[in-house]
Amino acid sequence: MTKEELRKELERQAQRYQDIYGGEVTTYAAAVAPERKPWRRKPSVQDQVFREELRKLEQQRSADDSEDGGPA
Repeated sequence: MTKEELRKELERQAQRYQDIYGGEVTTYAAAVAPERKPWRRKPSVQDQVFREELRKLEQQRSADDSEDGGPA
């Protein structure tokens, strides 16, 4: 069933409901889909330790480079 066929069927059912039962049909606009935010994993203790070790190694490397007079 296509969207157009579905629309026609819903309109037919709404009209039938109004004619037979004398009821009132209220239609609503579709709700806006919520904006998806990127999923982010909370860093584990191991991730934090790894990041800290990388930072220490980079500091040590930059300290060694500055003692040597810069990169060769």
